[in-house]
Amino acid sequence: MTSARHIDFLSKRKIAFFFSGSLLLISIISFFAKGLDLGIDFTGGSVYEMHYNQAVDLDKMRATLEQEGFADANLQHFGSAADVLIRLKPVENISQKELSEKVLKVANSSQAQPGEMRRVEFVGPQVGEDLINDGGLALLFAFIGIMVYVSVRFEWKLSLSAIAALFHDTIITIGFFSVFGWEFDMTVLSAILALIGYSINDTIVVYDRIRETVHTSRIKESINEIVNTALNDTLSRTILTSLTVFLTLLALAFLGGKTIHGFAIAMLIGVVKGTYSSIYIASSLALSLGLTREDLMPPAKDNVVDDMP
Repeated sequence: MTSARHIDFLSKRKIAFFFSGSLLLISIISFFAKGLDLGIDFTGGSVYEMHYNQAVDLDKMRATLEQEGFADANLQHFGSAADVLIRLKPVENISQKELSEKVLKVANSSQAQPGEMRRVEFVGPQVGEDLINDGGLALLFAFIGIMVYVSVRFEWKLSLSAIAALFHDTIITIGFFSVFGWEFDMTVLSAILALIGYSINDTIVVYDRIRETVHTSRIKESINEIVNTALNDTLSRTILTSLTVFLTLLALAFLGGKTIHGFAIAMLIGVVKGTYSSIYIASSLALSLGLTREDLMPPAKDNVVDDMP
């Protein structure tokens, strides 16, 4: 059963290619020019969570920490104005206990009333380097597994387009973190891995519908008309699925706290880009590669004629 609506998605593919190309270029330039603001999961360092009985003046605390030699300290409120999260890069020639005591003393000296240290986390540089390597390998294996799967399931023009759309979603999502200087930690990397599966699933649904539409369409229909019909048929499913995921992630981003904030933001960006690429990029790329009706038709079976006695 086909959809009653008919939106000509493919008429906008040049605009979509220009828009996506611009985002990809900005992401790549930013990545090489600025890099990523890696969290202490990857760089190593210390995290201190402090609680006060009054609202904390972050500017005053930051200035005091800089005066005492913690120029690279990263401060932010954590849940409320009375809670503070302090991040420090590795400090040499001092024990972790002494460092914690010094940070607490300096931070308290900047406020009217002293606060308490509620949590201390430390990640060594070697652990951070290992996490970077393991995270990179996880992304690589995820891409290889998906490449193998789509190459077996679909014709090569569709497979290549699906992989290109997947790179498109991943690079642009990471690009947002580079451009805006958001912290990139293990939770964000986990979101990227989740998005790889989400994005390719959306694309596969569209591809399956394109193949089904080819088998049931009239001979006179062009491949462009067939793809447009398939995209319209899957539009309701795509929007409803993406919207429910988007609303859940929106709640996590605003109410889930700092711990999963990066994860929720990365997923929000990825879900939007994954839905967009499934509609405008993956199918359009396949057509640009010369996809035809014949590419999607099942192989003809040889007819065997028994000899008459």
